[in-house]
Amino acid sequence: MAEISTKQFISFTVGDEEYGVDIIAIREIKGWTPTTPLPEAPLHMRGVIDLRGAIVPIIDLRVRFHNGRTEVTPTHVIIVVAIGDMTVGLLADAVVDILTVPVTDIQPPPDLENGGGPGYVGGIVTVEGRMVVLLDLVRLMERDRDILSVAAA
Repeated sequence: MAEISTKQFISFTVGDEEYGVDIIAIREIKGWTPTTPLPEAPLHMRGVIDLRGAIVPIIDLRVRFHNGRTEVTPTHVIIVVAIGDMTVGLLADAVVDILTVPVTDIQPPPDLENGGGPGYVGGIVTVEGRMVVLLDLVRLMERDRDILSVAAA
C-alpha cells in the first residue's frame, strides 16, 4: 500500500480567520515585542525588532490582508519565518495548532473573477470543520522584497 504524503503547518489566527504556514519555514514563535518604526515604510510594516543581534522586519498581517491595524496586546505573537534569504516576523493574534495534513486534502485556492484569488494563497484545507488558508510566504512577501531587504540591512 502506498504511503500517503503529508505536510505540516503551524496554524494561527488573524481576526476571525485561520491561516497556516509550512512548519519548515518557522524559525521561532515569540510573544509580542514592541517594534522600532521605519520612516516611510508601508502601513503593514510595523517596524523592526532586534532578535539576538539580527534585525527582523515585522509585518502586520491584519493590515496586509486589508482588515485594519492590529491593536497589539501581550497575547499577540510574532511568528518568525525564513523566506529564502530573508527572515521576517508575522504579527498574528494567536497560534492555534500544528496541523499534519495529507497533501491530497489541500485544495487549490478558488479561481475568482479576474484570474484567481489573492496570489499569496497557496491552498485551503479543512481541519475538524475549520477552514485554514495556507499562505505562500514567497508570494506574500514578493511585493515587499525591496523594503524588507532595506529593513534587514
